Amino acid sequence: MESEQLFQRSYYRNSYNSITSASSDEELLDGAGGMMDFHTLEDDSLLDGDASIGTHYTVTNGGAISSTTHLLDLLDEPIPGVGTYDDFHTIDWVREKCKDRERHRRINSKKKESAWELAKSLYDAWSGWLVVTLTGLASGALAGFIDIAADWMADLKEGICMTAFWFNHEQCCWDSKEATFEERDKCPQWQTWADLIIGQAEGPGSYIMNYIMYIFWALSFAFLAVCLVKVFAPYACGSGIPEIKTILSGFIIRGYLGKWTLMIKTVTLVLAVASGLSLGKEGPLVHVACCCGNIFSYLFPKYSTNEAKKREVLSAASAAGVSVAFGAPIGGVLFSLEEVSYYFPLKTLWRSFFAALVAAFVLRSINPFGNSRLVLFYVEYHTPWYLFELIPFILLGVFGGLWGAFFIRANIAWCRRRKTTRFGKYPVLEVIIVAAITAVIAFPNPYTRFNTSQLIKELFTDCGPLESSSLCDYKNDMNSSKIVDDIPDRPAGTGVYSAIWQLCLALVFKIIMTVFTFGIKVPSGLFIPSMAIGAIAGRIVGIAVEQLAYYHHDWFKEWCEVGADCITPGLYAMVGAAACLGGVTRMTVSLVVIVFELTGGLEYIVPLMAAVMTSKWVGDAFGREGIYEAHIRLNGYPFLDAKEEFTHTTLARDVMRPRRTDPPLAVLTQDNMTVDDVESLINDTSYNGFPVIMSKESQRLVGFALRRDLTLAIENARKKQEGIVGSSRVCFAQHTPSLPAESPRPLKLRSILDMSPFTVTDQTPMEIVVDLFRKLGLRQCLVTHNGRLLGIITKKDILRHMAQMANHDPESIMFN
Repeated sequence: MESEQLFQRSYYRNSYNSITSASSDEELLDGAGGMMDFHTLEDDSLLDGDASIGTHYTVTNGGAISSTTHLLDLLDEPIPGVGTYDDFHTIDWVREKCKDRERHRRINSKKKESAWELAKSLYDAWSGWLVVTLTGLASGALAGFIDIAADWMADLKEGICMTAFWFNHEQCCWDSKEATFEERDKCPQWQTWADLIIGQAEGPGSYIMNYIMYIFWALSFAFLAVCLVKVFAPYACGSGIPEIKTILSGFIIRGYLGKWTLMIKTVTLVLAVASGLSLGKEGPLVHVACCCGNIFSYLFPKYSTNEAKKREVLSAASAAGVSVAFGAPIGGVLFSLEEVSYYFPLKTLWRSFFAALVAAFVLRSINPFGNSRLVLFYVEYHTPWYLFELIPFILLGVFGGLWGAFFIRANIAWCRRRKTTRFGKYPVLEVIIVAAITAVIAFPNPYTRFNTSQLIKELFTDCGPLESSSLCDYKNDMNSSKIVDDIPDRPAGTGVYSAIWQLCLALVFKIIMTVFTFGIKVPSGLFIPSMAIGAIAGRIVGIAVEQLAYYHHDWFKEWCEVGADCITPGLYAMVGAAACLGGVTRMTVSLVVIVFELTGGLEYIVPLMAAVMTSKWVGDAFGREGIYEAHIRLNGYPFLDAKEEFTHTTLARDVMRPRRTDPPLAVLTQDNMTVDDVESLINDTSYNGFPVIMSKESQRLVGFALRRDLTLAIENARKKQEGIVGSSRVCFAQHTPSLPAESPRPLKLRSILDMSPFTVTDQTPMEIVVDLFRKLGLRQCLVTHNGRLLGIITKKDILRHMAQMANHDPESIMFN
């Protein structure tokens, strides 16, 4: 049969009946012991079997939807493990939702029986709010710890506070009476390493010693981070957002959101940021928050035994992660909705908002930066923008789109080279080399020596009368009588021109090092490096426009009065940061809201929107994938992007398997096979599930049985049911057929059978099939013709087909 092999390759699918006894997947918390490796045969068959459906609706020839059958013949005793999922398998969304509805009906039917049952129903109703509250509390607390620890360790590269070693540089000089306003970062309490080791605060010897110690600490932090990741939690590397997107789409990666991953990622994130590598902590904070959400979900049966409900918690957790990363609760909710979530019902929207609120409140209570703000680079601008400024804003958007397209191609090419050459076998050496190059080049330039968040703060900050930065070294008009908050545009001084050259060098450095840093085996976010690149470019453009307006004021006299403060270079830095981040991630609405919440001003939404949309359009001209989708494709994760359109005219019969050259489909018959026959089929194949048909002659579909459920059910029957032997007849029918008196006891397995697998006809357009997979979260779909089983379409088949239509090698993109 043309369809036989295909259906064998399908993901495991459990009947809804058997799910009611599903055991917890709690191993998910403990499996962080090994690297993800998708090269095994089982992993490859994973997506081939992406097609099993649980209590599903069936699309008939006419397209009508018939409701699922009732669950019949429940076993007297639940079979342990039936209804759960193996590692690297996709969950069955429809089955999980049906399972949750049945649980809800059961609780509602019992709540009037006693006060205890009523209390249980109330606990169940409130458990969703409780779990997102705990997730928000933990996310805010961990973010506060990471911020404080990273700041302290970053300053440790330059020196130490002698009066209290746990103070960072700024805190150390807070109470100093010797610090002056111009040199507010210099005080006797803070000692550089040159002061401590050779007793010199100035001179070539001091510079060289500080240089050496800076490199030593950077290498130490990077080495410790990569060793902890390699030994204890390999899943703690990277930003985590591509994997979070894949998990939220229904994929199982055990250990990725476990307790070991959480602990190691929290510690190594501090070390990686403090090492000075060109990375940020904002992306990994989403992973940290999702780890918290996953762990807390096991405290509540409503979520611990239902993978679809658990993903609602993870959607809320990702919102909390962005909330504490940027101090943007609303932006966090929109980020979860726009960027990472696959299934986002209205209830999840409310809970995401609440989780983001709680997380932001906790972080604000901790006040890690001492400025009563949630982020280091919060700024407020007080001058308006003018219409002619839309031109440089749009040019910054073009730069952001070009940077995003370049970065995605360059980084993916480097990561692919890392995966396919021997270089990828030495992750510790790679991190050490990248950290050494970064430290050696970064130290001489003050703008690259900064912690990246401090650099963004410096670039965002407008020049006021209290600023002592070289970026604010303007020639002042001593006769000006303007009030201090409204300093007019002034000619740039030597400090500004010197700073521009240093910023140009920093821009080149950041562009090159970010390409090679993102993807190494330490926690590495992309938000902050991208924003830094955009902020540098934006500040340079802002200063250029400011000087143009000063020296050629007659060009702008319709908008700008003589002596007025017309141009705000810090605003250009902010717009450039948003444009570059948008070019890399292709975020739009959530990005604008995040940056808007950073500035606290409604007035600058139009420039931000113009730059971000321009950035997206320019980036899309070179390729529609953002960096996270590109990494998902590089790793071969089974992710069907809802944003991607399917415009081809193929039919289900063109994609279904088995093909003409494939061996026939391995099937089970309704009541003609023995236990030995079933076990032989399981042992001789590597497929994840088998269709059950009435007979080989009729090919009429009865249902679908998962390999895992079959194995568990037979093992359980041999142990607990007398008379089950190898020659026992396996029966999937509702009524056991009449057998000779001397026959052994039959084994009834109807309870593990999915009686309503999702089916389409062979003439169904693939556009509709792809929509079904995306919107219903299907794992597989059977193809029939006049009620006879022809084949199967799995998620892997769809991904292969889409790659083929895009002129990519269909085999090269799966689980590489």
